[in-house]
Amino acid sequence: MNFRKEWLALLPLSVALVACNDNDSTPSPQPLSINVLHINDHHSHLQADSGIDLNLAGEATRVSVGGFPKVVAKINELAASKDNVLKLHAGDAITGDLYYTLFKGEADAALMNEVCFDAFALGNHEFDGGDAGLKTFLEFLYSPTCQTQVLAANVEPEVGVSPLAPTTRWDYFQPYMIKSFGDAKVGIIGIDIATKTKNSSSPDATTQFHDETSTAQMYIDELKEKGVNNIILLTHYQYKNDLELAAKLTDVDVIIGGDSHTLLGDFEDLGLNSAGDYPTMVSNLDGDPVCVAQAWQYSAVVGDLAVTFDGNGKLESCAGTPHLLLADSFMRKDANGDRVELTGATRTAVTDAVAANPNLSIVTADANATDLLAVYAEEVDVLKQSVVGDVAQNLCFERIPGQGRSTLCDVSATSANGSDISNLVAQAFLEQAIRGDVAIQNAGGVRNDVPQGDYTIGDAYTLLPFANTLVYLEMTGAEIKTVLNEAVDYSLDPEGSTGAYPYAAGLRYKVDMSQAAGSRLYDVEVKAKGTTDWIALADSDSFTVVTNNYIAGGRDGYFSFADISADESKFEDSFLDYAQSFVDYVERNGTIDKLPLESYSTQMFYDTDGNLQN
Repeated sequence: MNFRKEWLALLPLSVALVACNDNDSTPSPQPLSINVLHINDHHSHLQADSGIDLNLAGEATRVSVGGFPKVVAKINELAASKDNVLKLHAGDAITGDLYYTLFKGEADAALMNEVCFDAFALGNHEFDGGDAGLKTFLEFLYSPTCQTQVLAANVEPEVGVSPLAPTTRWDYFQPYMIKSFGDAKVGIIGIDIATKTKNSSSPDATTQFHDETSTAQMYIDELKEKGVNNIILLTHYQYKNDLELAAKLTDVDVIIGGDSHTLLGDFEDLGLNSAGDYPTMVSNLDGDPVCVAQAWQYSAVVGDLAVTFDGNGKLESCAGTPHLLLADSFMRKDANGDRVELTGATRTAVTDAVAANPNLSIVTADANATDLLAVYAEEVDVLKQSVVGDVAQNLCFERIPGQGRSTLCDVSATSANGSDISNLVAQAFLEQAIRGDVAIQNAGGVRNDVPQGDYTIGDAYTLLPFANTLVYLEMTGAEIKTVLNEAVDYSLDPEGSTGAYPYAAGLRYKVDMSQAAGSRLYDVEVKAKGTTDWIALADSDSFTVVTNNYIAGGRDGYFSFADISADESKFEDSFLDYAQSFVDYVERNGTIDKLPLESYSTQMFYDTDGNLQN
């Protein structure tokens, strides 16, 4: 199929002409008010998240948040009540949940087409399956009834080499689109984050990613030459980068962004961390105002911006609401510690608090989208049984070495070196996270033994059941030693958790639980990715550590991780789902087995009485 030809044949004429770079003159700019409805970074999270607590009516209340059928319902509701609506998605639609693992973007595309976005900007994770994987997703997104324009001005696949560019650079996406509202026009330019996509995703080696700032300015200038003076950047470039980008550009008016999963707006009283105002107002290089917005993550928020341009193509006003999408369900723990649905006056107090907060919306999921998702959900239950590899021998599960948590293995099998499977999970994460030098994984993030035999997708999601992602932390050897000791200490603390015990890849060490806190883990050695020898870890050495976002936030006793994560120059969330990463690792290797003993993180273990386990 000539994808570009078929696509353009179905586009509205005003958009198709832009795709062909038509240079017909356009009318002078007209005063214009538009309403921008937007999301970003839904990462295949099509189902609602039922594990979030909000502070409602003075108490922590468990709520169900988001889900794509609610996104569809909220956007439809808002669009029906507004004029001049522009629906935008700022990238990273795919990878991060089982729906992508199983359907490779088909389910995401089907649900996105229920919204029918005007434009979708490519994000870094769109390239996780290489150019060919992105091509597959974009062909799923292609629909005769919904022509979402895909935008990526600074992405250049090699013509005749990349599956994305069989005949021209713009076969599967465009640098920008022009949306007409009567005689007035708005230009929307797509920008992807260049270095991160090259280094932390898997685009084809021949695909180029150009500088975000110079590319944006080039196409802003091109649009102005066409008489289009109302300019929106649809970026997958991170919130703080967007603020800096605005200051470097002339003639930009609005930036709708993604990638950093940034929550904007007044959510502090609810117990959520907001990074700034919604929208955030800054100035461009001309000194004119620029409106910057982002809509958090995982189908949880729909951004709703009212934007007015004056007759000279300048931003006149910009204001709006980030709608956090809630189900009509509110739970709290009872005297037994079980969460129960609220009733009576307690429920009324909570629903009154929700109604009083303009950022909260109780949303009934769209029926058509719900039915569509149910089809995929049914297949998920079947496809979870898909075999992705085989297990050569039983892989014992353990937390602290010798603790006896395994149901498959005698305690003697884990007394000296701990968990087979936890060491293997750390190794898998190190291999899947491209930039990592070493990996650290808490014992509690891994949940069970892995028996010999076939290994399915469902097995991986049972092994790694949490909604964790893999993150990068830039750390020194001294910081690594500190955090590993913190984890060991916390695993021994009666008020801590045995799940804190650290497993690692590319790191190995000795542990003596009878020693004083802070010195129980010692003789740390490192074999960084790409090297062959184990050497003593020097305090001054620097490494990129791969870990999960849960302990990266300082949880489970990994307190120093929180300090590192607070420094944005040392922290990056890859947003790779940790269960999917293990699935990919198993698929790539075919057969998984115990690691060589020399690669186990715990090389020597003494119990609390100082007895060597062997």
